[in-house]
Amino acid sequence: MLTDAAARTATGRDKDYKLKDSGGLYLFVTTTGHRSWRLKYRFAGKEKRLVFGSYPAIKIAEARNLRDEAKRMLREGRDPAYERKKAKLANINRHGHTFQKYARRWHELQRDRWSKVHADDVLGSLERDVFPSLGMIAIADIDEPMVLATLRAVEERGAIETAHRLRQRMSSIFKFAKAEGAGNGNPTDVSQSMKTVPAGRRWPALTSFDEVRTLVSIVDEAGAHPVTRLASRFMALTAQRPGMIRKAPWREFEGIDWDRRECPAPVALWRIPADRMKQELDLRENDAFEHCVPLAREAVETLRALRRLTGRGPLAFPNNRSAMVPLSENAVGYLYNRVGYKKRHVPHGWRSSFSTLMNAHFSALYPVGTDPRMIIERLYIDLMLAHTPAGLSETERLYNRAAYMEQRREIAQLWADKIMIGQKSAHELLDGPRRPLSRTR
Repeated sequence: MLTDAAARTATGRDKDYKLKDSGGLYLFVTTTGHRSWRLKYRFAGKEKRLVFGSYPAIKIAEARNLRDEAKRMLREGRDPAYERKKAKLANINRHGHTFQKYARRWHELQRDRWSKVHADDVLGSLERDVFPSLGMIAIADIDEPMVLATLRAVEERGAIETAHRLRQRMSSIFKFAKAEGAGNGNPTDVSQSMKTVPAGRRWPALTSFDEVRTLVSIVDEAGAHPVTRLASRFMALTAQRPGMIRKAPWREFEGIDWDRRECPAPVALWRIPADRMKQELDLRENDAFEHCVPLAREAVETLRALRRLTGRGPLAFPNNRSAMVPLSENAVGYLYNRVGYKKRHVPHGWRSSFSTLMNAHFSALYPVGTDPRMIIERLYIDLMLAHTPAGLSETERLYNRAAYMEQRREIAQLWADKIMIGQKSAHELLDGPRRPLSRTR
């Protein structure tokens, strides 16, 4: 049998030669000194040779193991050279079937079912959070620990809900790949090892009309940019999500004569399209719906004052550097912090304030359990906040977009009347002097 010392010291000669081991295995040495392990065998009555690889990359012990594996195939009636070529092609093919390849194919098949906003978000989330770690790996080679490591990297930046949505999307991709014959399982069953999605966040919010009126007055007098102050007033009056307000284009506002300041606007409406609602609601995969917000007189007045500042651009509430960029998501919140409302009230808190105070108002008029009108008023309040009220089906909410508009408009005006007692008009905010920022005691 061949020894490692003999293999190590073998050098080139005038002609190629062999150093025999056993069982048909030998080391082939070329005139240049290159050494490779080969196996001579017979299959179907023909003499054949199989090359295992170079020495010393493949040691004697490994070469003998490869020989024994080839002998086992021969006993089973299989040609080891053919099996080796087949395995090599399968491996090449396997690594061509990457996660990214099947993710993009899956996305392409699904995109016609989704809105453009949602389709872009799905692909963007995969490109940002999954492809860098798993994209170029054969989909059949990805296992649970690899999936979990990818999702935990998302969790570590605090995006717990995003991690859970990614797991669902990855699961769909693995199922698609398996159906296409590229995968052999679904390694996304890792939800028990992930962080739990946190309960709905409770936003700091004022819960009395006196407190609300005080904050409105303080913001009106603050030395902040007028667009920021008007954005705060519009948030207070409409109780809509701050993101919807910051990004609102002028074209979404209806029923307002912009040229005549004193012209009544009894049917003024803010019509938020389905794609914008879907984006703001974290791109949920349910059917999209547009949201119609009735505007009180004071809300119309706020928009008319704002129009004097930003009416030439596409956005109602742009930042102070570009008419094409929305107001910063932190602008109004920082203003509240500076005037002493840190951890007491935030921009999103207007929704809580509206819901709490208007439900309390109607509860006093129609005691719960004794007057069914309270249930109806709660329905109106939920519709104004773009919630799905108890007793109203999702289908009805989606297709009856102007549901109870007359009643909702009355509530919008009632809310405005209560919080704007003693406040300046929006036009006075622009025309009158501003005092420096002051803090509440």
